[in-house]
Amino acid sequence: MNQPVSSEAEQEIEKLLALHPKGFDLSLGRITRLLEALGNPHLKMPPVIHVAGTNGKGSCTAFCRALLEAGGYSVHVDTSPHLVRWHERYRIGVKGSRGELVSDADLADAVRRVAAANGGEMITVFEMLTAVGFLLFAERPADAVILEVGLGGRFDSTNVISDPAVSVIMPIALDHQAYLGDRVELIAAEKAGIMKRKRPVVVGHQEFEAAREVLISTADRLGCPLSVYGQDFSAHEEFGRLIYQDEDGLHDLPLPRLPGRHQYANAAAAIRAVKAAGFAVTDQMMEKAMVSVEWPARLQRITEGKLLEFAPKGAEIWLDGGHNPAGGEVIAEAIAAFEERQPRPLYLITGMINTKDPVGYFRAFADLAEHVFTVRIRGSEAGLDPVVLAHSAFDAGLVAEPSASVAEALQEITLRQIPDRPPPRILIGGSLYFAGNVLADNGTPPT
Repeated sequence: MNQPVSSEAEQEIEKLLALHPKGFDLSLGRITRLLEALGNPHLKMPPVIHVAGTNGKGSCTAFCRALLEAGGYSVHVDTSPHLVRWHERYRIGVKGSRGELVSDADLADAVRRVAAANGGEMITVFEMLTAVGFLLFAERPADAVILEVGLGGRFDSTNVISDPAVSVIMPIALDHQAYLGDRVELIAAEKAGIMKRKRPVVVGHQEFEAAREVLISTADRLGCPLSVYGQDFSAHEEFGRLIYQDEDGLHDLPLPRLPGRHQYANAAAAIRAVKAAGFAVTDQMMEKAMVSVEWPARLQRITEGKLLEFAPKGAEIWLDGGHNPAGGEVIAEAIAAFEERQPRPLYLITGMINTKDPVGYFRAFADLAEHVFTVRIRGSEAGLDPVVLAHSAFDAGLVAEPSASVAEALQEITLRQIPDRPPPRILIGGSLYFAGNVLADNGTPPT
């Protein structure tokens, strides 16, 4: 996506991209056929924590992984999209240690085997890559698999898991309306499709009551043991600490390493999910997880790399892949909290794709940002033209202009510095694809 094809695995995936559609075609028939040809590896994996949601599912996945690894468990993780390299989608569990990104040789081998089993039949690349993850995870022992839904839930290719250890539904908002519907209750119904009869369900914080009601009623109908944020578990900040509460009592923990108040609820959902999946969770595990959790491009502070050469001296630079209005709101809330502690002029450098709501995203920053620079996403046919994106920022009440690159935008911000004003705070974001561009250009890809 964001760097030249150089490895064996990337070359094999490029072959898939040349033959098969890149987008989503929500159905389970093709993936089921392919998995049968592979010997149904999805039925041979370790216990699965299956995570869906519009926002927060990546952070929940990261917290679940941090919790389990803090307890010495080995954890396979499947997430999408990747930021810089395809290998990021598959993390292989290591007993008593941090999981590692799949090796190039293992990924290339799995891709070849999946392609051979498919035999040239019609299928999307995402479905094939889902099968690749199942193959990798089935053949390598681990204590758990954390599986992130790609799009929706009911017809997502990950939804062949018939007996999850727990299904987790994170915050639901309007996104992917062309696929999932134009009302939150319709989107909630699609996400609820990952729930399985009598299997545990955890519902994370829901801003919209209509979505929450759909999720609860679906779980009740299926006879699922149910835990709902704000009802059965919760989290809040108190005296600079995270207080997590469930039926086992109060737990006084460090604030999560991931910035933003929205991460409190994400952390709580992960704790509850790991418990519901049948794992014993100790205070020591929770404490270690809060300070060790990592999730690139989610309010990630950029403190090193090539792009810093172009930024104003002393600038505070953040990278976030949030890309819809709800995501914009939680990011803006976090930035506003930074502003309360240490005021700085805020600049946005933004790239987005054409399936999103840029005006809704920018509106969250209308009272915060001094200026917006818009940049085209490299390597994506869906990237919005920077001029069009700048007009969207203007429609949201912001002053904006297009820029040729992130480096050029940083240079322009440097030129705008006024003596005696504090160095700026710069938020680079609007898309995970754009965040991938930035990490690649900066020379700091995820590891």
